[in-house]
Amino acid sequence: MTAPATSSASGRRWPLDVMRVLAVVGVVAIHTFGAAVSDPALRGSLRWWFAVAVDIGFIWVVPLFVMLSGALILAPRQFSAGPAAFYRRRLLRLAPAFVFWQAFYILLVRIWFSGTGLGWGDIATSILDGRTYTHLYFLWLIVGLYAVAPILAAFLGGGGRRRAFVFAVTVLAVTVVTWSAAAVVTYSGQPRPLVLMALTQWLPYVGYFLAGWALRDVILRGAALAVAVAGTGTAVALTVWQYGTASEHPLLNALAPVGYPGPLVAVAAIGVFVCVNGALRSFSPRRAGARVLQTLSDAAFGVFLIHFVVLLLLRELPVFASHGGSPILLTILWLITAAVSFVLVIVLRRIPGVRRIV
Repeated sequence: MTAPATSSASGRRWPLDVMRVLAVVGVVAIHTFGAAVSDPALRGSLRWWFAVAVDIGFIWVVPLFVMLSGALILAPRQFSAGPAAFYRRRLLRLAPAFVFWQAFYILLVRIWFSGTGLGWGDIATSILDGRTYTHLYFLWLIVGLYAVAPILAAFLGGGGRRRAFVFAVTVLAVTVVTWSAAAVVTYSGQPRPLVLMALTQWLPYVGYFLAGWALRDVILRGAALAVAVAGTGTAVALTVWQYGTASEHPLLNALAPVGYPGPLVAVAAIGVFVCVNGALRSFSPRRAGARVLQTLSDAAFGVFLIHFVVLLLLRELPVFASHGGSPILLTILWLITAAVSFVLVIVLRRIPGVRRIV
């Protein structure tokens, strides 16, 4: 059941690259179909259910992104020169993108393009909340995980796969229970919202971060893989059903809330990780295919950052401005947004200096 994941002569783990590309395409889907999901005029219609199936059907992509980071960043070699060297390498590499995109979305997207009136207090609040724009909390999330990575790696060092697995399960279980407990208490009439600020955005994702490292060499085959695929598909389907019928099952939503730290989402994210790792255990693309996949994978983070502005601009086109929740138009919008974002990032990464922000 367990064995080293397939890697190329360069040490690249191709299944992780495939998952990185899949995850960012899923993020684009969430943001493309999200408006239709939140449209009260569509609620309950077939168009609405299609949007829910795509949007919530991809809810596992953000935890998967975090797992992929853990699978690579918690490797002992990352800390061979000590925590200071790790921080210099990782945080300084992230700094240009961290600063640029928050300023870009505040100034150009929110204030100039969307016409949102923001005072200095509003801007400061959005920064302190880690919510300068819809998806940019992820930058704070990554910074937080980088900050604690040397501590986590030090504990994992020398403990083997068992320690990593127990640690990941424990932290993830505590996170899921905490999230559910807050929802149950709120359901009982005593609201207990869990509020995350900029410097705490990372907390609910430590379990996923650890799980990525603990499970990166787990390779399922045969019946075990088939069961995992079925279980993962079931978890995704149940999540879609639960979200779509939320008003009919308030207690269920309290016990197992739909969200990134929710139990079904955790099962789905972990399931996708181990299923893709197992299904692609022997996958090793040839030269041209390897170059394409590596290019797409390396562009994934930039696509995550830039896709929202691409989506907003495409929505201004008459054909998409009045889509009315059309599954065909939304699907086309999703695919075009993803494709244009990849092309832009790949081009920008070829420009010296500019590549540091994508």
